[in-house]
Amino acid sequence: MFEVRDNEPEYALLKDPDSKTHNCYDAPIDMVAAGDALHDKSLNINDDSGVGENPNRYKQHGFYFNADNCIACHACEAACSEKNDNPAHIAFRSVGFVEGGTYPEYRRLNISMACNHCDDPVCLKGCPTRAYTKFAEYGAVLQDPDICFGCGYCTWVCPYNAPQLDPIKGQVTKCNMCVDRLEVGLKPACVSACLGNALDFGVIENIPEGRTQAETEIPGFPRTDITQPNIRFQQTNTLERDMTRVDSTAVKYHRDGSGDFQSTLDPKHGFKREWNLRKLRSREDPLVLFTLISQMVVGTFLLMFIGPMIGLEHLTPAAHSTTYSALLFGLLGIESYALFISTMHLGKPQYFYRAFYNLRYSPVSREVASLALFYNLLGAYTLLVTFPFVVTDWFGMSEATLASLSNIAGWATVIAGPVSLFFMHSIYRIKARPFWNHWQVLTSFYGNMFALGGLLVGMVYVSVLFAQGHQFASLLNVAAWLMLGGLILEAFGLWRHAVDMNKQGGEAAASHYIQCSEFGKTYVTRNSGLLLSIALVFIFLLVSPTGVMGLSSLAVIAIVMLATALIGRALFYVLVTPTTMPGAFFWKNKGFQEHARATGLAEMPQVGVVPDSH
Repeated sequence: MFEVRDNEPEYALLKDPDSKTHNCYDAPIDMVAAGDALHDKSLNINDDSGVGENPNRYKQHGFYFNADNCIACHACEAACSEKNDNPAHIAFRSVGFVEGGTYPEYRRLNISMACNHCDDPVCLKGCPTRAYTKFAEYGAVLQDPDICFGCGYCTWVCPYNAPQLDPIKGQVTKCNMCVDRLEVGLKPACVSACLGNALDFGVIENIPEGRTQAETEIPGFPRTDITQPNIRFQQTNTLERDMTRVDSTAVKYHRDGSGDFQSTLDPKHGFKREWNLRKLRSREDPLVLFTLISQMVVGTFLLMFIGPMIGLEHLTPAAHSTTYSALLFGLLGIESYALFISTMHLGKPQYFYRAFYNLRYSPVSREVASLALFYNLLGAYTLLVTFPFVVTDWFGMSEATLASLSNIAGWATVIAGPVSLFFMHSIYRIKARPFWNHWQVLTSFYGNMFALGGLLVGMVYVSVLFAQGHQFASLLNVAAWLMLGGLILEAFGLWRHAVDMNKQGGEAAASHYIQCSEFGKTYVTRNSGLLLSIALVFIFLLVSPTGVMGLSSLAVIAIVMLATALIGRALFYVLVTPTTMPGAFFWKNKGFQEHARATGLAEMPQVGVVPDSH
């Protein structure tokens, strides 16, 4: 248990004599009913089996923040980091601010934010390892870093930037509500350290003494319907109509006719189109290759298996057995590489098997499970088709039974592939990342499945048929139609995505603004490459070149398509603007982090900027 000092000040003590029965989201504040088996259970804090005597132990608690009182002294940050022994690059609580007006009519609003221990914690549902638990005690959402394997998905889905991914340790940690202090009747360390009496803590919906408001929103605070956070605000000082962020995020907050502040685009970086090719690199680079390779492998197998059923005799295993087997093993090889780099992308890759722990809720777990199923079915089909004599000799199986088994394995693989890509797409349908939360992700993933799958089959078989002096027009036409369909599907999705991002405004429009300015030339190049690919494939279908001309034309198309796909997927990861809390000039500011790495400031550990990888 936490040791209470003899002279503990009054403001550090919990005191909630009365409380309501339901919160503003109409959820019960009592976490468990009286007499429930969860009562009188120890939290085993530091292996202490004691049970706190707080009479409100099983009620939902939360933070109260009075923005009128906050002076941005950062004492709450310091107290939190000191208690949790956090390094300089990790902060469970952070203070940012927004500002508006000009001198002398300047207004500033400070915001102190940590984990809000939400009623519907998306971090808990998203985590594939089940490292998160929402406890009946105080309603605390706690995370076990020893279970975490460092995928960082919880940092994507949380709208408040509460979970902190440590690239040094390769794991996530977060605010634990100071449950050890709560057990002995003390408020969290950040609250006790607040100089301006801006932070308070207690049973949710209880308004502290001397306060008049308990609002669920404040300018700069993300929407509450995603997680139903347990934090309440007071802000009565007059603010300007537009409050801007001082970090590099291209978002500001505009007061509408109803008096509410809505996030809108703030084109603070101007409209100059740039390349910024170096900024295309990110810690998600392994996922760029992993997603593209997996989509190509799925599409290739679909055409290989279904092709003979629509008249493509060249794709039957018997017609070109060596090519067919080599391509199957090639698919297994490159998919093995894709799975390997995605595993090594984890902070603690040795615990990759924990990805299967949360199949009920986590889209990451579902993607991993479905891709593992596809991979194993592809391997089984490859062995059945490539080494039939081994199966018949070892298991005494007839050729008819073997053919049926191969057919079942093939159809199962055909089904598992697109299903795995659907689960892959669902990972990115995140409300806290509006740029990703669009059906365009699905059209992009399936579009690449058709386009890259058709391209790979075409390149391999056309090369073999050309070397053997055989005609390949019919096969190439089908592959080209598949490529054209996939390219058009992706182009349509990207067009609608750009239109919808601008209409949606806020962080969605900010991402599109960055796409058209900071990466404007790269964005135009990607779009031009996509349109050029469509045009080249369409002309190819009209002309139907054969021989060296046909093979050369396909090679040119392949170069353009692959370059376009790589640039587009890299943009997908670097452009997203999450709905996080505002930062400050030097803290929680992507612009400062880039400056620190470029100038060498990041080499000083006290700056709190570390390599953006793990």
